[in-house]
Amino acid sequence: MTVIRATDRELGLAEPHWRGAECGKSWLPGRRFGWLGGLADDWAGTAAIEFALAAPLLLGLLMPVADLGLAFSRQIQVQQAAQAGAQYASLHPWNSSSIASITSAVTSATQLSALTASPTPYQTCGCPDGSKIAAATCNSLCANGESAGYYVVVNAQLAYSPILPYSLLGNSVILTAQATVRGK
Repeated sequence: MTVIRATDRELGLAEPHWRGAECGKSWLPGRRFGWLGGLADDWAGTAAIEFALAAPLLLGLLMPVADLGLAFSRQIQVQQAAQAGAQYASLHPWNSSSIASITSAVTSATQLSALTASPTPYQTCGCPDGSKIAAATCNSLCANGESAGYYVVVNAQLAYSPILPYSLLGNSVILTAQATVRGK
């Protein structure tokens, strides 16, 4: 050890304020802590302790974000299932088996086993009025002079339960979607 100190001193690397730590003293001036003084100078494991303190906080922030992302993903799947049922209804004329066929199109559009086509698909008559379909008697005239059309309304819903219980989503949420399409 004497050779190393001499070499450090010759190179100008030995700094006087650290000389006390080499003798078992802490870097705090005028205080001796015994074995605790050695721990004050030891940085090994500091990253592990910092990670152990920060990880629960980071996970606590990450879990609700991941859960909301999963809920939004499920909502998109429910909307796509309703749109698939509406697409089926637009390609096939309404008949006595349409409700079962559209329901099958909705439930088979995604791999979500709890997805339902509820309330059941139905056909209605109406007139397009900007962003909505105004109810009208079938074959009557609309305000624009055209006859009222036949529309099929398709619904889809899914009960979603969050991974962890917290107040943002509650215990369970019903995700719903509706698609309306003009029938043949």
